[in-house]
Amino acid sequence: MTASTSTAVARALTGVPAVTILCHVRPDADTIGSGLALGLALDRLGTEVEVAFPATVSLPTVLGDLPGSKLLVPAAEVVGHAVVVSVDAASLGRLNELAPVLSAAQHSVAIDHHASNEGFAELDLIDAGADCTAVLVLSVLDEMGVEIDDEIATCLYAGLVTDTGSFKWARPESFRIAARLIEAGVDGRAWSRALLDTHPFAWFSMVAQVLAGARLLPEACSGEGCVYAVVGHEILSAMSWEESESVIDIVRTANEAEVAAVLKETAPGEWTVSLRSKHSVDLVPIAAAHGGGGHRHASGYSDTGTVDDVIARLVESL
Repeated sequence: MTASTSTAVARALTGVPAVTILCHVRPDADTIGSGLALGLALDRLGTEVEVAFPATVSLPTVLGDLPGSKLLVPAAEVVGHAVVVSVDAASLGRLNELAPVLSAAQHSVAIDHHASNEGFAELDLIDAGADCTAVLVLSVLDEMGVEIDDEIATCLYAGLVTDTGSFKWARPESFRIAARLIEAGVDGRAWSRALLDTHPFAWFSMVAQVLAGARLLPEACSGEGCVYAVVGHEILSAMSWEESESVIDIVRTANEAEVAAVLKETAPGEWTVSLRSKHSVDLVPIAAAHGGGGHRHASGYSDTGTVDDVIARLVESL
């Protein structure tokens, strides 16, 4: 593996006949938006392209509406071209059953912005200072001289607006990039609403039930406080995965807590834990202690056992 620049990645992708682009498990707007933006650009340069994600969950409807969705192929039908690019996966394991596709490639590239990513490809474009992987893909496309039209810009905007929480924690450069993308033709109002502010009516009942069981631990994190909520399997199985992901954004608003956690029971006794912090707490070591990773202020991991056991291990690590 080699730490790489946007220029090196652009050179590796220029003029190749075919490319496979892999998005991470439980795909979000940054991984799909990055994958489709890169795929559209390569497709317009005459490259044969396939974009895929692990088949553990269905693609959220709004992401299937992004331009370039015609490039998506089911995981079971992935050809696996000589050049394979991973987008927004913090580790090889995040590619799930598609990980062997990257490992078997003649040339592999990883583009990512997670601080916990130690690199797993032949070329690794990893920048924890970037707000999202989409901005790194944009830098590669600029190096390739690709025109950023409205369709490519829309895919990039999806990653940018979601990973910055509608720009609530965006760096100055992200605002400049957002202006550029909107000037390229993105309907920012419509896509922000679709990606961030649209839920089925049943979501309200789910949120009410989950928040009713939320607990505040004022002594956690050296007295800075932690708030957590649990989404049990019975509740989780009645909704789409992406709807459950929105819970953390509500829980994190608790004024008395520096850290927020949402425990989601994906199957009986199997859990994913989402962590968020506001200012002082670095979540990467906490997530890493449980075999996970992510960013300083947004990380996660998996665990197994009873809800009491999972909560106890979380609290102990805080």
